Amino acid sequence: MNRTILFTTIFIFILQACAQKEAPQLVDYSEIVTGDQRINEYLPLIKNKTIGIVANQSSVIGNTHLVDTLLDSDIHLAKIFSPEHGFRGAEDAGAFIGGTTDPATGIQIISLYGKHKKPTEEDLEGVEVMLFDLQDVGVRFYTYISTLTYVMDACAAYGVEVIVLDRPNPNSFYVDGPILEAEFSSFVGMHRIPIVYGMTIGEYALLVNGEGWLQSERKCNLTVIKMRNYNRNMIVKLPVKPSPNLPNWQAIYLYPSLCLFEGTIMSIGRGTDFPFQVYGHPDFPVENFAFTPIPHSGAANPKYEGITCYGRNLTTYAENYATNTSRIHLTWLIESYKLLSPEHEFFTSYFDKLAGTDKLRKQIEEGMTEGEIRKSWESDLKTFKNIRKKYLLY
Repeated sequence: MNRTILFTTIFIFILQACAQKEAPQLVDYSEIVTGDQRINEYLPLIKNKTIGIVANQSSVIGNTHLVDTLLDSDIHLAKIFSPEHGFRGAEDAGAFIGGTTDPATGIQIISLYGKHKKPTEEDLEGVEVMLFDLQDVGVRFYTYISTLTYVMDACAAYGVEVIVLDRPNPNSFYVDGPILEAEFSSFVGMHRIPIVYGMTIGEYALLVNGEGWLQSERKCNLTVIKMRNYNRNMIVKLPVKPSPNLPNWQAIYLYPSLCLFEGTIMSIGRGTDFPFQVYGHPDFPVENFAFTPIPHSGAANPKYEGITCYGRNLTTYAENYATNTSRIHLTWLIESYKLLSPEHEFFTSYFDKLAGTDKLRKQIEEGMTEGEIRKSWESDLKTFKNIRKKYLLY
């Protein structure tokens, strides 16, 4: 073998090795030691103090809820704060959830949703330390990071320490999407970050605190309990649904791309056994795949209830994650727009809030290709990545 062929072979081998290393890996949750499991790290920080906790059905160590673990450890747990979908995680997206009491422990539950998204001074009265333990999915419009921001802001204002028990981000293996513009800030997007930001919820807390994104640029007394055996190249199979319509890893993997359809006339499978794994519309061209939404748990009144929708099943696409490019996929959205407009008003007013900008909608309406649209994100994504790297823990 001559030297040219030898060097070429080595170069190809290196490229293949790098590509293989960069491919995300599907792993089981049990391979990771989450922040809440490292109880010896944070028990000394909360012993003999009055504790509040932001938690839901995902806040478990094995089969035991963290609330029960804390009570068994003689921790004075005074109040439970619950995010969207409630403490048990069974409510529809956007459903009203009032305050209540946990029947198992008798502890007061304060809902942080609806008109009461941020803890008040009264809510935090007597609380010395707030634990935060929610399973996030790493997407800007998933509201747990907005709840985190409001909790940090209130705790900073009223002198309450915050301890974030870190958990894996199943979509941490890439960063993508348009950066949110300030005029489109809402509960489904508060900060100048892309749709997929590639950070755990603990890293995100550090970002919010470090960049002065709390009100009046105040700082929160913040501690993050890190995980072990975790890296950001993992697609993690979560043991508990983070919310009712993300039932499995396929839905979570596709969520960054398909949630944009929530701001259109399309259905993304709410009211079926495969939400966020399909998309369709009654007037879509009749193809090999069809579904009919009906009321389900977490989808009491699904879009197009009882009406057959035609479209595409992406479950197989999700299962080929190792060969798919790690990015938000706009092709499905662009193709659907072309098929259904101008006969239909394709976009709703909600789309720009989800996108964090009106530019994406206008680019699609103007006929720009996915490649052209993605190129318009490049500069802002580079700036964000430079900011982000200061707060990465893994």
